[in-house]
Amino acid sequence: MERQIKVKNMFRRTKKHSIEYYESSFLSGCDFLTHAFCTRLGGVSEDDYASLNISFLEGDEESKVLQNWGRLAMAFAIPLENFLTLNQVHGDDIFVIKPYGDYFPSGETLNYDAIVTTRQNLAICIKTADCVPVFIVDRVKKIIAAVHAGWKGTALEISATVVRLLQEKYHSHPQDILAAIGPAIGLCCFEVNSDAAEKFHKQKNYETFLFPEGKPDKWIVDLPEANRRQLINCGIPEENIDLSHLCTSCRQDLFFSYRGSGGITGRQLNFMMIKGETPCRVLTIGDEYPRLQ
Repeated sequence: MERQIKVKNMFRRTKKHSIEYYESSFLSGCDFLTHAFCTRLGGVSEDDYASLNISFLEGDEESKVLQNWGRLAMAFAIPLENFLTLNQVHGDDIFVIKPYGDYFPSGETLNYDAIVTTRQNLAICIKTADCVPVFIVDRVKKIIAAVHAGWKGTALEISATVVRLLQEKYHSHPQDILAAIGPAIGLCCFEVNSDAAEKFHKQKNYETFLFPEGKPDKWIVDLPEANRRQLINCGIPEENIDLSHLCTSCRQDLFFSYRGSGGITGRQLNFMMIKGETPCRVLTIGDEYPRLQ
């Protein structure tokens, strides 16, 4: 049976209440999904964090970050406690959530950079401010994965690692997998030194995303393309991969950018969720809101 999926490559900017965000046409075609690559617009934070900063760890006022999360919850009609974030550590470890029951002990720090789940009504989240958010979906088996691919995670081939897990653990077929690569720092703005560049040289087709800058000890890296190549090398058809082509550093009117701002900035939210009629049981948020940090 032919499994090939052919859909148009396109990200669409849209708005719910005050929240402005992008959707992938690929994922919007999956009626069991809700997803958003959020911009920095629509929140209450000010100055360097204006306005939809969702990180408690960057120096913003906690009360304003909480208001931003409240706006997100209201806009997408998702209970606040159903958003799950990670303590992203720029590695390649994957948090696989069990289909039922509590999925981590209370107070555990989630030191991972990817989440995989089949659970309904759980919004799996990636925080970004230049790093690459990658959403991966098996549209047949209804498995979703959210990936945080910074340059270190990309060098470790985290996107490929997630796809291989889907193939080995869930027996996903490459033709059934859709992927959307969201707004991130682009080739135009991401320069690294030779030590960092060397970490990419072992990857297949590295010459398609790693280029000499023309200055001593300087290279430029196309991180979104590097992640796209990883997906293709795992057998996912090119026409199943949606790429936003939005640079967070160039478009600081829309996105937080760590490099573009000099390091003082907020984080935008990227999330995906399998819809369900009956909300799943999730842990409540403690007084210090550990699940949203």
